[in-house]
Amino acid sequence: MRRRMFVQAVTWYMVAVMVVLGFVPRVEAGFIASQASPGSQNRIEDLGAIQKSLEMRMVSETLEKFGMTKAEVKSRLDGMTDAQIHQLAANLDEVRVGGDGLGVIVVLLIIAILVIVIIQLTGHKVVVK
Repeated sequence: MRRRMFVQAVTWYMVAVMVVLGFVPRVEAGFIASQASPGSQNRIEDLGAIQKSLEMRMVSETLEKFGMTKAEVKSRLDGMTDAQIHQLAANLDEVRVGGDGLGVIVVLLIIAILVIVIIQLTGHKVVVK
């Protein structure tokens, strides 16, 4: 009788625990990268990088085609926040004037070589007429 009451109490306790745990939301946590707060030194460096790219002939010609003078560009840069200037300077590295055609050609050649090697290893023959 005592054993039965003990088993019943443990069973009800486990049911109550499972119900409570069912209502608790699942929380996932992880590490995130810290961001350096943009200070005045970073702003000066970023403005220097932006200014260097604005001095390129192709960029200045394109801005002139859009009807912007150097004074307008400077006034817009002065109106930007530190975070916007940092983002613009960081994105300048990704912009390439002519694109990266050599990288695309190399990747295509590697893929073609891999396809040929796989076809040869599987015993198939490719005949071009």
